[in-house]
Amino acid sequence: MSTDLMSWRDYVQDNKEHSVVGTLKVLPGVWSPQLDNQRDILVYLPPSYHNGDQRYPVIYMQDGQNLFDRATSFAGEEWKVDETLEELSQEGLEAIAVGIPHAGEGRIAEYNPLAKPPRGRGEPYLAFVVETVKAIVDRDFRTRPDREHTGILGSSLGGLISLYAFFRYPEIFGYVGAISPALWIAQRAIYAYVRQAPFVSGKIYLDNGTHEGSARPVYDVLLDKGYRPGADILYVAEEGGRHQESAWARRLPGALRFLLRA
Repeated sequence: MSTDLMSWRDYVQDNKEHSVVGTLKVLPGVWSPQLDNQRDILVYLPPSYHNGDQRYPVIYMQDGQNLFDRATSFAGEEWKVDETLEELSQEGLEAIAVGIPHAGEGRIAEYNPLAKPPRGRGEPYLAFVVETVKAIVDRDFRTRPDREHTGILGSSLGGLISLYAFFRYPEIFGYVGAISPALWIAQRAIYAYVRQAPFVSGKIYLDNGTHEGSARPVYDVLLDKGYRPGADILYVAEEGGRHQESAWARRLPGALRFLLRA
């Protein structure tokens, strides 16, 4: 396990125009025995973290390259996770956000738990998140490690594997955000998986823009399983929203409010 911890400013050390706000730490070169590769893990800490001994809920987020900094993100667009959590802290909602960049074979394989290897390596990826990354974060930061305070969130393929993880690891994750999830992967196998999975208590956030594929069908499956609209599950369809980081940044505050509020 990695023992080094760097500040984002020391980590980047270049002349690019970075957009990180607040406290962002980097765990460099975290090795994955499950995937036989390594990557740097990004950890956002809430504003009050250094002012006491409080412990915080943790959200594990996919596509770490795109979450905090436009200089490292796809096409120069970022989720603004740091800005959003800084603002939500003014509402009393604080959390540690762990950004996990994709690596190795790339996101299509790592975020696909429904196809056989090598096209789908989602199972070892999730084992990496649960067994390696979470163990390091719980060891090195003041977390609330129980499932009620541990969530997972992602978009597109990251949304697909986050939804899968909620049912695959019910003892670990107590809430999930699936933003514009790529439900078409492996001939829409996620529908059958969700239908047959045991009911998992917790919160589920789903969304999509009206200019992309709809998450409404899987929302309907979850309603049939017994999730209560507005209490256990929230579905949002953003008028005019497209499949891109800027749209996900717009919807992130509402998603986190729903998932983090008791």
